[in-house]
Parts: sequence; C-alpha cells; structure tokens
Amino acid sequence: MNKIKHIKTIFLIVIFAITSCTSPSNSDSNSASPTAQAGAMNPAIDSTPLPTRLAYAPAELVDYIAQTGDTLPALALRFNTTVDEILSANTFIPRDATTMPPGMPMKIPIYYRALWGTTFQSIPDHAFVNGPTTAGFNTAAFVESQAGWWKNYRAYVSGRWRSGAELVDYVALNYSINPHLLLAILEYQGGALTQEAPPVNRKLLGFDRAFWESHYLQLVIAANTLNNGYYGWRNGSLLEFEDTNNNLFRPDPWQNAGSAALQYYFSRMYSGDDFSRAIGPEGLYQAYLNLFGNPWDESFELIPGSLTQPELTLPFPNAQTWSYTGGPHTGWGTGEPFSALDFAPPSEKSGCVSAKSENYAVAIADGLVVRSSIDGVVLDLDKDGDERTGWVIYYLHLATNQRAVVGANLKAGDLIGYPSCEGGRSTGTHVHISRKYNGEWMIADSAIPFVMDGWIPHNGSRAYLGTLTKGNLTVIACECGDAFTAVNANYP
Repeated sequence: MNKIKHIKTIFLIVIFAITSCTSPSNSDSNSASPTAQAGAMNPAIDSTPLPTRLAYAPAELVDYIAQTGDTLPALALRFNTTVDEILSANTFIPRDATTMPPGMPMKIPIYYRALWGTTFQSIPDHAFVNGPTTAGFNTAAFVESQAGWWKNYRAYVSGRWRSGAELVDYVALNYSINPHLLLAILEYQGGALTQEAPPVNRKLLGFDRAFWESHYLQLVIAANTLNNGYYGWRNGSLLEFEDTNNNLFRPDPWQNAGSAALQYYFSRMYSGDDFSRAIGPEGLYQAYLNLFGNPWDESFELIPGSLTQPELTLPFPNAQTWSYTGGPHTGWGTGEPFSALDFAPPSEKSGCVSAKSENYAVAIADGLVVRSSIDGVVLDLDKDGDERTGWVIYYLHLATNQRAVVGANLKAGDLIGYPSCEGGRSTGTHVHISRKYNGEWMIADSAIPFVMDGWIPHNGSRAYLGTLTKGNLTVIACECGDAFTAVNANYP
C-alpha cells in the first residue's frame, strides 16, 4: 500500500511540474459543396496537401504530449498498442490513473496503421463543448450583429416559436456543444451569418433524411453527429470511418477529440477535395477564425489530470429497491456518449404509470438546481449557478408535478422529482441520469466510472444493455424489471 501511495505521489509531482511551466441519428447525406469563405488564410498554417505520418517500426516509441481528457485505454486503442505497454514506457504513471494531465510528455509504443489522416487540428476540445469558455457569450446579440439570413429564421420547437439564435442556444444546451461551433458550421455550410438567403435546391447541412429537411432539424442532426464523433474518439471506439465515396479514413492518433469529431462529421456528407478542404485550414477552422478568432489562442484545461468523481448515491431513497432498466446509453440524442443510466421504481404495472408517492427520485449529491423543464433537470454540484462549469448531474423524465424548481438548494437524498415518461421517448416510468464535467458528458463506463453507492456500471453489447457490479453481485440491465435487475444501496 505504501508503495502504491509513493507511485501516486510521484505522478502528482509530475503533474504539478508540468502544469506549473433523444434525437436524430446519423444518416446518409448528399455531397453538396460548402459555402466559400471570405478572409485570408492564417499565415501560420501550412497549405494543403495536409501533412500525414510516416510509417513506424512495430512498438517504436513515439513522443506524445497528453491532451485534455486523455485516458490510457483510449490512447492504447488510438496508437494500436496496450495499456501495459504504455505503462512500461512511462513508469511514473500509476496503473489506476484516470485522466492524463494536459501537457504531460509521454512515450507511446506505436503499431502503425495505414491511411492515418491529417495532423492538422481544427479546433480544441474547449471550443467543442458548451463549457466554461462560452461564459459571457450572447448568442442573440452576436447573430443580430451579423448580416446573414439566420437572424430572420424562426422555427416552432418544444412548444413555442424560437429565433435563429434561440435555436442555436437550445441545441447547444441539450447536446452540450459550443454555440460558437454551431454558428461556424451554419456559416461554413450555409452562409447563415453573411449571406442574404440560405442555399437553394439542397438541404442546409447536407443531411439527407426524410422529414428532417428543415434548417433547425438539420442542425439537430449535425449536433448529434458531432457528439458521436467526439465521444467515439474520446473513448477509443471510433478509430476509422468512410466518407461518402466509401474511402477509408483513420484519424491521426495524435488528434484531439474536437478535431476528430469534425473529421467524422464532414465525412458524412463530403469526399475528395470537399472533405479535405472542410477538415483543413481553409475549411471549418477558417470559418471559426473569421467569426470568433483563433480558438487555439485561448488556453483552457477542460478536463484536468487525475480527475475523480465526487461521492454519489443512487437516485432513489436509500431504503428502497428499484430496477436497473437501462445500461450505459446516450445522455441526449442517439449513439454517443454512453453517459446515462436508467432506473425504474417498483410497480405492479408496466408502461407509463404514475409513481407511488414514496417512489421519488432524489438528489444524488448536494447541489443547486440550475435548470428544470421537460428537457431535463440539472443539479449543479459546485453551486456556482452555471451548468457549464464543474460537475453537474442531469436528470430526464421527471414529472412536471413536484419537480424541483430552479434555485432549489438540495441535500443528497432530497426529493428532486418523480420518475415518469415525460420528456423524450420512454417505454415506461423511470429516471434517466447522467453526468457532465465542464460541459463534457462523462462516459459511464470509463476511467472515471459513474459509481453510485459503490455500484459500478459496465457497457453491454449495445446501448441500454450492460451491468452494475458491487462486490460479488452483478445486476443485468433489462426493461423487464425482474428480480435480476434489483438494485439497492445497502448491499452487501
């Protein structure tokens, strides 16, 4: 035990030294070309063709500087190696390390894969998520100051008419994607901020999906696609994909999650020169630069090294037993991120029925309610009033009646609402719960697992499947709500 503590101390010293100096799924799309961009090229960026990696000898050690959110399992998958080999090459890293400290030099044994893509990085991760760096940005004022058609666009969404700026904020909030990025995409592909009218004879963002042709719904698909790319890269599951001409593309292992997400996003609608341009210095990066300046100029540590989750309880009263009805699945939308878990109260009937008065959902930690609507309830654990900063807990499917209101200062175990079928799609009364840190959805089965009262989630073969484990007991997720799904806080 002393030896482990000693190794962890060394790791922390290294960290200090370095830091001191439900929605639409992806779909087929057409190949409409992006809108040409105004403005000069950034002289600091090399012009195309974009640089790529040379071949490496098997297990050759390469230099790598840890980036925000990096974990050993994901790095091992990206570099086609193993966690054990990385640890052998970096003996100062403890085996139970969670996130790597950004800026930490590492040696990684690499096993080369052909067709690795460009080394160009389009956007930092803090410019991808709706996190602390968006504080103070007024989307409505910015859109109004632009000459483009988006400021006159309206759509009826979630019970009311919303302006173009409000639609951007609505998507940014639900998917937790930076509004700067959404606006840059609207400009790059649709001239939304500079052109008098939207493109004609094609869907705005190029997504070809029946009944999803409106500009707003195109933006929804875009956000969902971006998150699939970002969190697929973050967890190491998205290592290759094809463009619209079925050309295989593998993101460079040194890429960051935000840039890999954009590469995946543009592969859904482009190929060839259009694809290369979109992911290069003349593409989305330039559109972002024209609107908001260089995102790389702002240094921000989105996910710190050695991040750990605060202590959390199960989302129902301590003395009760509920069913584990949904293993790791998306926090919002479809596909990635697998950040959420589902729990259902005991009931004599299946389907959407009113929960009994004693079967309410609870705050799983002390926190301040900063959002409360049919789209979800957010419990802010640092109580600064901003769900984009620090740890927050997100609840969905809480009934309108007796749902905690904005401003409620709750203690762990306090009533936060009643499970229901309200909000999103649901086949039965339950509560959906997930975590975010600095605006980033935190993957449930990861180096920082979603542990509640000692129960640890694990992925299944697909979304909603999976298990919870505690000691020698394993509970299997199932909508059936049978005895094998029973969970309580007091085991063992």
